[in-house]
Amino acid sequence: MLSGTFPLGLGCAALGNLYREITDDQAKETFDAAWDAGVRLYDVAPHYGLGVAERRLGELLTAVPRDEVIVSTKVGRLLEPLADGESVLDTQGFAVSTNLHLVFDFSDDGVVRSLESSLSRLDVDRIDVVLIHDPDDHVDQALGEAYPALERLRTEKMVRAIGVGTNSSAVAERFVRDSDIDVALIAGRWTLLDQSAGESLLPMCHERRVDVMVGGVLNSGILGNEHPDESSTYNYRPVQPEVLTRAQALAAACARHGISLPHAATAFAARHPAVTAVLVGARNASEVQAAADAINDDLDQATLDELAAIGRGETGPG
Repeated sequence: MLSGTFPLGLGCAALGNLYREITDDQAKETFDAAWDAGVRLYDVAPHYGLGVAERRLGELLTAVPRDEVIVSTKVGRLLEPLADGESVLDTQGFAVSTNLHLVFDFSDDGVVRSLESSLSRLDVDRIDVVLIHDPDDHVDQALGEAYPALERLRTEKMVRAIGVGTNSSAVAERFVRDSDIDVALIAGRWTLLDQSAGESLLPMCHERRVDVMVGGVLNSGILGNEHPDESSTYNYRPVQPEVLTRAQALAAACARHGISLPHAATAFAARHPAVTAVLVGARNASEVQAAADAINDDLDQATLDELAAIGRGETGPG
């Protein structure tokens, strides 16, 4: 499904005003830069800005050939109107005010309703990849109801590929093992600081020819900082001292090699043979270009191996 595409995708949470609001012009600048850099995979979700990201992406897609784009969205969260109908500020990290709220729903009906709503917001006639989104606390229902619904839609050619998107390697492994998914999106678990997906998930996907999209390669910010410090966040929480020590050792090693820490982190994530695409949550054209440069940089394997060992805490920066 994704093989042969440029191995960089745009994660579209920022289009949904993740952490802070962006303008439509800023969203267009980011999208245009991604398109010009060769990005053809765009990953979004109803969760991102309570529909804002899907609507923005749909508007931006009208300017490019639809057949050249791979659109990935997710199911498992329905957007439902608030009982009182009043708009409230979202509490899930997105700077939006809306009269909608999220409801987890991994039922067959919920999947169909979610997909229909996404088609409407994106204003497209098909969605290429549909992922079951964060089923960590609902794995049995997701495998028993959401997955069969997507399998049926794939058989009916309503969608081209199906899969799971999660922060948990164990959850992703269960879907790879117990279903016939095409794609696994794993976030934050194949990075210089957290290489746990490489223990069994990535080899399993490689063996079973399941495409892997890797997200969260900067671990929510710490690896995006040239000089990590106590204010850095790791996996959306304040960084722990032990992790900060490893991140600072990585930064020192990168400086010695004449590369930036975010550059090395992005390049590392893309190098595993199981990884088909790295998703970056770029907010502007310069971040897009930096990610594209990292993907295109043929860093030698010895350097990447050294950085990986430092990230695991096995050695210092030298």
